[in-house]
Amino acid sequence: MRITRVLCAVDFSEPSREALYFAVDVARQYGAELTLLHVYAVPGYAFPEGVVVAGPEVMTDILAEIERSLETWKKEATVRGALNVCTATEQGSASVEIVRYAEDHDIDLIVVGTHGRGGLAHVLLGSVAEKVVRKAPCPVLTVRTADHHLVEARL
Repeated sequence: MRITRVLCAVDFSEPSREALYFAVDVARQYGAELTLLHVYAVPGYAFPEGVVVAGPEVMTDILAEIERSLETWKKEATVRGALNVCTATEQGSASVEIVRYAEDHDIDLIVVGTHGRGGLAHVLLGSVAEKVVRKAPCPVLTVRTADHHLVEARL
């Protein structure tokens, strides 16, 4: 298997940080390009009379914060040894946009963290990672928070 492009989906949570560690390791081993992708939804509020979405000023602030966070994560990936790191943002449903990005950019491997929710939380919230696994055009590595520490202990 040849891996030249790795996509790491990040939502800035601890599970996505763990996914970042794995993605950096894979990208470094294969000399692959690493893309950090954050998918966001436009915040809004539903009222009986209709829906109100965030205005342009709020969206500008949100996007600026996303860009700052992605730059911080990019620096961390570089410090950990990734050679070619870029960032991207998409608006929409996380699983749909992750899969679409992978298709549009010929991604060879998607790395995504999972919160490991079970039971009712999983039924109500679903799993972005699970949806990506089912629809992705390439292999998907899912990472639970404790997984990376186990791998490091074995190395």
